[in-house]
Amino acid sequence: MPEMSSSTSSQTGPGTTLAPLALCASETLIERGKAHTFELLYFGEPVTAFVLRFDGRAVAYLNRCAHVPTEMDWQQGEFLDRDRRYIICSIHGAVYDPQDGRCVTGMCGRHGLTALQVEERDGQVYWYPTRDIRPAFED
Repeated sequence: MPEMSSSTSSQTGPGTTLAPLALCASETLIERGKAHTFELLYFGEPVTAFVLRFDGRAVAYLNRCAHVPTEMDWQQGEFLDRDRRYIICSIHGAVYDPQDGRCVTGMCGRHGLTALQVEERDGQVYWYPTRDIRPAFED
């Protein structure tokens, strides 16, 4: 059974964390496998995000390269390199550490991916929106 964990970053911006939203069943995320993608609003602009399992933890990021804000997956939900060790931008080749989103090499410089707060509990993966990173569709 996956351990409960969360991924947070000061890059998510200031703001109050809102109620968590269910993203997918925990069993959907296979270790170093395909990511679950979802839509959200980043400062009011529509953006895709993704959550994947890496080293037993669910980690989530905006699907935006730090070099140029373009989607990074080379196929829907495929973000990891051939060795399944790093997140790689299919457009620029920038390489990121899946554990914290920091830039390892490439045109991303000192910038990393924007992390989203996620938690796994009761067989479900939850995302915690903030004031600046919100669900694309709210009731």
